[in-house]
Amino acid sequence: MSKQTVRGNDLRKIGFPEGPAIGRALDVLADRQFKKLDKGSALALLQQIQADPYKYLRDETWRDVAKELVPQPDKNVGLNPEIKDYRRYGEEFIEDGARKQMDTAMQLPVTIDGALMPDAHQGYGLPIGGVLAVDNAVIPYGVGMDIGCRMALSVFPLPEHELYQRTKELRNIILANTRFGSKFSAFDKKMDDAIFERPEFKEIAVLRGKRQTAVDQIGTSGSGNHFVEFGVVDITDPDNELDVPPGKYLGLLTHSGSRGLGAAVAQHYTKLAMNVCPLPPEARHLAWLSLDSQAGQEYWAAMNLAGDYASACHDQIHRRISRALGEKPMAKVENHHNFAWRETLSDGREAIVHRKGATPAGKGVLGVIPGSMTAPALSCAAAGSGIRCSRLPMGLGGACRGGRP
Repeated sequence: MSKQTVRGNDLRKIGFPEGPAIGRALDVLADRQFKKLDKGSALALLQQIQADPYKYLRDETWRDVAKELVPQPDKNVGLNPEIKDYRRYGEEFIEDGARKQMDTAMQLPVTIDGALMPDAHQGYGLPIGGVLAVDNAVIPYGVGMDIGCRMALSVFPLPEHELYQRTKELRNIILANTRFGSKFSAFDKKMDDAIFERPEFKEIAVLRGKRQTAVDQIGTSGSGNHFVEFGVVDITDPDNELDVPPGKYLGLLTHSGSRGLGAAVAQHYTKLAMNVCPLPPEARHLAWLSLDSQAGQEYWAAMNLAGDYASACHDQIHRRISRALGEKPMAKVENHHNFAWRETLSDGREAIVHRKGATPAGKGVLGVIPGSMTAPALSCAAAGSGIRCSRLPMGLGGACRGGRP
């Protein structure tokens, strides 16, 4: 006889619900590797799984048990009947589809506050150009597929005319120091980076499976609306926050994100969120993960790693191009969108603020705000900073639409 005989009533006493979870747990305990466990140790293990089933969802042995133990929301739980009011900047420019999506987001039970930017347009879940503050939860599609997508600007001590006299050379420098497109072999000029030593790559399953992809794609730009281009940075205010003398300088501007790593994180945790937080069809992409759950904490850690990886990609591009130019930048500006921040709101409440295609803004905060896909002008500013840049389109990408404060 085995050293432990755990029965269904024992599992009910430690909190197992009536249903498949009990049978699945007993089946696992019948396996040879668990037969030698004494009854107390077996029940202690099962009690740990019952207390935090999210932790075991990727455990090959206990996965099926954990799935049955994950709390299932009422399938009929819907949205709040009233749409919370939210700020709309440049309302006459906002697409109807984006407005409808934001209305839906403002009906979520976890929603605290929100805003729409003038160039907001329809996306998945939260509109691009949407800002949403929620209570102790994170919405994977509120962050988006390209986690930590960002703009980065380097200002070089080279005069404006260099841009026009060296156009072909500058184009070749770009092509030699990054890669465009969604599929390619490992980039031969990639550098090593401390990001790959982060413990999250070992601790989170979805990151373990994408570490080599991240190594291969470091310093690349991807496809779609991502770009690497030179342009003119016009400094007009002698007291500007870059501490650069007034003048027109050669600038390097990049726009890209976390590549395949971020996409894998977004896909995995969006699917998980939809399973544990089923919402009506019009809101299903706004499914959230509680930050009190194992899955929520995993996503938060993976999101932050993906954001840091996106920054590392920009850093490598700018360092390589700086080396090719033979110049060190006088100043740099970098900011990201497609992210969630833990912030204290003006009324003192703590919230998780999602900005999808929207740039954080605040006193003394510099950001890069791109124009449309066809507009070459971009502004780089905290309001009134006296800094403006325009790029020279080289056919290597186009500016994204999102990104207002």
